[in-house]
Amino acid sequence: MDSLTQIVLGAAVGEAALGRKVGNKAIVYGAIAGTIPDLDIIVGNFFDTVTALEIHRGFSHSIGFAILLSPILGYVLSKIHSDANFKNWTWMMFWCLFTHPLLDMFTTWGTQLFWPFEYRLAFKSIFVIDPLYTLPFLTCLVLAMRFKKSHPKRRKINRLGLYVSTFYLLISLFLKFIGYQKFESALENQNINYIEMDTRPSAFNTLLWSANVKTKSAFLIGEYSFFDSKPISFRRFPKNHEKISHLSQFENLERLKDVTKGWYTITKKNENLYLNDLRFGLISMDTTQTKFAFSYKLVATEQGIEIQEEPKTPEDGKKLLKELWMRLKGN
Repeated sequence: MDSLTQIVLGAAVGEAALGRKVGNKAIVYGAIAGTIPDLDIIVGNFFDTVTALEIHRGFSHSIGFAILLSPILGYVLSKIHSDANFKNWTWMMFWCLFTHPLLDMFTTWGTQLFWPFEYRLAFKSIFVIDPLYTLPFLTCLVLAMRFKKSHPKRRKINRLGLYVSTFYLLISLFLKFIGYQKFESALENQNINYIEMDTRPSAFNTLLWSANVKTKSAFLIGEYSFFDSKPISFRRFPKNHEKISHLSQFENLERLKDVTKGWYTITKKNENLYLNDLRFGLISMDTTQTKFAFSYKLVATEQGIEIQEEPKTPEDGKKLLKELWMRLKGN
């Protein structure tokens, strides 16, 4: 999830774990701990594109990381603040660190909770930024902070925020289940034979869903809104995997293909080849345009293949927001 959401989650968990003893210090240190796992993004800046992708939501988002780091942070905090002991601080730090990857499991990217095993847990039921998850949670936390640490309303309001946010995650799984069934029925009604289907919510909401459908020679992408009145339509994107068959000797390209779990297409533009990661869909809902959220330019060099992520612009985001709003209201 985005940084603000993880800060709010860490702060709320810190308050729930140790707020009665240390007051707002639990919120502050919980918020800090809630952001620590995402420091892997900074670490990734010192590596090439593919390695950075492999690092993201890897070790720092694992239960092992939380187990190793929490006693270190607990020891430091117990030396700074005497109003809670080493065990108290360690317990709080563990839950603030561990709930971060637990939340990230619900997003499309997922997390390697059991690193070093490479399997990523990804429920793909919530977008990385979802105001309906964050704002009620944030409101409850701010209201709770207005009361003294011993006041019973402080604990109740903070817990309410945790309950509401958790309930929303469960609702997102239920909505994903309904959306999956809708896509499944549409494929059956249109006599489309497919190998595999993957669904995810569109940006900032859980009412408009997208599906990636894998067929023998192509991928299909479709959208479904809970306000739709017309049948689901699918756009076809040829795999074109054969276009990079002559580059299979390059280890970094093979690793990038592994990162996508096979959900990629190859396109050619201005004599350059691009690998498009389909797991995050298109950055535009305009059927006359094809721009993927994550696309990587394959640049031939004397050393082999250099992989460069195609940049996204603020204008892309603004355009997508308008298109999402129109599409969310139904087809």
